[in-house]
Amino acid sequence: QVQLVESGGGLVQPGGSLRLSCAASGFTFSMYTMSWYRQAPGKERELVALITSAGGSINYADSVKGRFTISRDNAKNTVYLQMNSLKPEDTAVYYCNARGFSIALMKRDDNWGQGTQVTVSS
Repeated sequence: QVQLVESGGGLVQPGGSLRLSCAASGFTFSMYTMSWYRQAPGKERELVALITSAGGSINYADSVKGRFTISRDNAKNTVYLQMNSLKPEDTAVYYCNARGFSIALMKRDDNWGQGTQVTVSS
């Protein structure tokens, strides 16, 4: 059973930093593209950062470029999001996403964690 568990969220002041982690299990992590999304109240979920299976391709939303860094450790089945210089507008629930092809199911596989709250406020 695929499971994605986010951690590391919390309350931080503007300009502060947080590091989110997503622990994955139940699939071949190294073959999946991992992403971080976020959703603020009343807004649509948006892609924040994406990293491909080998880490060779990384993409960020324009709003977080230069401040956030996505990385993955395939040996630990974990993807991270380092968030620096946080702004109030970064406040949202942050979700981990795993996307790939399931050998067991023989179809595309798209999985989500339950999310972790990040609140940036003074």
